[in-house]
Amino acid sequence: MPNDPLHVLVLAGGPDRERDVSLMSGRTVVDALRQAGHRVSEGDLQPDDTAALDAFIESGGDVVFPALHGPWGEGGPAQELLLSKRVPFVGCMPSAAALCMDKAKTKQALSARNAPTPDSELVESAARPTLAPPVVIKPVSDGSSIDLAICPDAATLETRWAKLSRRHKMLLVERFVAGKEVTVGWLDGRALPPIWIQPATAFYDYDAKYDRDDTRYAFDLDEPPEVVQRLAELTERACTALDVRHLARADFILDADHRPWLLEVNTMPGFTSHSLLPMAARHAGIDTPQLCDRLVRMALRDG
Repeated sequence: MPNDPLHVLVLAGGPDRERDVSLMSGRTVVDALRQAGHRVSEGDLQPDDTAALDAFIESGGDVVFPALHGPWGEGGPAQELLLSKRVPFVGCMPSAAALCMDKAKTKQALSARNAPTPDSELVESAARPTLAPPVVIKPVSDGSSIDLAICPDAATLETRWAKLSRRHKMLLVERFVAGKEVTVGWLDGRALPPIWIQPATAFYDYDAKYDRDDTRYAFDLDEPPEVVQRLAELTERACTALDVRHLARADFILDADHRPWLLEVNTMPGFTSHSLLPMAARHAGIDTPQLCDRLVRMALRDG
């Protein structure tokens, strides 16, 4: 029956740098699914350790919720593994997961569909950026603002490039756009209410996302209705173009002329106490147990 309780395996942890965030997300998802009435198992997943997943499949479990963050956990390899095991799972199929994890390829795909995204270049660590400051330096395939640097001038760019190029073979250098940080959640084909992020820090960095409690989140963007509608349209267009499945979050900057610039699309948004997709869903009348229930039923629907 459609509303029967399911046996769900929540995977959290993984091998990526965002492991701690994944563990926080996993705890929230486990609690929410149990509140929704489901039987929930918990496990980790590693490239060389699939014991929890294998045991779950052997037991006849129904759906996997991979609350994994990072290049392996949400960027395609884990999805390839889940697909090979023929178990329904929440989130993107491998090709879409890999595309969205790669910020440079995502921007290329968005630009090809006339979605506004800031100019950028992909630069090898042995080379030097050619875009003039102000710019933002980003790892190509990390999330949670890990190793992200805003460089307002040439001196800062030189210093930060020297440091980050030792850690990454390739870096994305993107034109800095000043304005409001806005995020739009996406749930099964529809945009959720946008959130204006107002960090107390210089930008919405790792600490502001997960550790600090002084970031403000506003659903009143103080923008004309047509701007809010444009954000929803761009989110829905991007997620459709990128073949996203079930859930996502699109990140924007709104500049001084009220123009939205699409930065990236996250295919497994966080489920921590500070996370934005659950926050937007609650604002739309969908609490976290209902949200997680919907997601596992989408996964079962889509096989």
